[in-house]
Amino acid sequence: MPIPTELVGSLPRPMKLQDAYADYDEGKITTEQFEAAQDEAAEDSIERLEQTGETAVTDGENRESSFATYNLADTLAGTGAADHLALDGQYFAIFDDGHHRQLPRVTGGPFRYKRYASEFVKKNKAIATKPVKQAVIAPSMMMLLYPLEGEIEGYSREEFLNDCVDECEKDIRQCFAEGAVRVSVDFTEGRLANKNDARNPWTNKNMLQEFIDLNNRVFDRFSAEERKNIGIHTCPGGDCDSVHSLEVPYEMLLSKMFDINAGYFLIQCASESDREEVYRLCGKYSREDANGVPQVCFMGVIKVGDPQVETPEQIKNELITAAKYIPKERLGATDDCGFSPFSRDVKPAHGSPDFARDVAMEKIAARIQGARMASEELGI
Repeated sequence: MPIPTELVGSLPRPMKLQDAYADYDEGKITTEQFEAAQDEAAEDSIERLEQTGETAVTDGENRESSFATYNLADTLAGTGAADHLALDGQYFAIFDDGHHRQLPRVTGGPFRYKRYASEFVKKNKAIATKPVKQAVIAPSMMMLLYPLEGEIEGYSREEFLNDCVDECEKDIRQCFAEGAVRVSVDFTEGRLANKNDARNPWTNKNMLQEFIDLNNRVFDRFSAEERKNIGIHTCPGGDCDSVHSLEVPYEMLLSKMFDINAGYFLIQCASESDREEVYRLCGKYSREDANGVPQVCFMGVIKVGDPQVETPEQIKNELITAAKYIPKERLGATDDCGFSPFSRDVKPAHGSPDFARDVAMEKIAARIQGARMASEELGI
């Protein structure tokens, strides 16, 4: 079997769509007009991804406020927020360029998603001619909605975490029920958990093991056969062409991350200074048998924050190097991150989100061709 490839999920939103998000927040357009703008961008994403040769396509998350809040609100500003949420929660991340992203705060229970990702799968299946995949958010990210200290009166932390696990399981199962062939769970908070950033208190709480244990509560509800198609994505951020935790030693995460009983992992690597060391660590810590399923390592071979397009030859060489450490039957190729995980992102290193969208398609096509070339050279 050739080296598989997979998109993380998001693509840069066209500026026209980003303007629609702003107009919707300001009450300048109706819900119907807003959704029409989302649908137009989503349809374009699917059509263009299919032209690249991508195996399973997404709508570029163009219908989502962000990878972390699609289930909570209609927009990043909090328009249409779910019940029992306030908009003054803690920062998810402070990025290297100084900007930050803030989460809502749970004020009471029960915690329920406003929207499930299966809604997007259903719409995408009606458009796509190729299989559809979907990314969902991890319960470990939702964990950050609850206050770090103390408990909410009438709604304990344990009750909240139980709701997080139930809602994530429901999110995944409904995606498969609507026809998704793969579901990846976004876990960018994993590396950030070791940053110890004084400006962002949760990163000082040694939460990584709690995150892993909570995520495994979800994975343990699925059979080994199901988990072959349920993955984990990790990266040091990829918003506004900036990152939040690239300086954190990768082994602090990789030595623990593969304890999650996922069938595959989408692993940022192309933007690492020592990529071969990352391949070695993935080969060392990934498991042939993760509670009944082999763990496939999809290595990031595309820098999503860099407008320079990688060549298929470069990608081929990276995958051949990776195959020295990771068994060929458990090796795949992906991008370092979603190309634009938040709906408001003008892609400053690219000059515009529309140009960044074109670049993303070129990069994806190069990844697919490079994986094909590596497969041929490796005889798989």
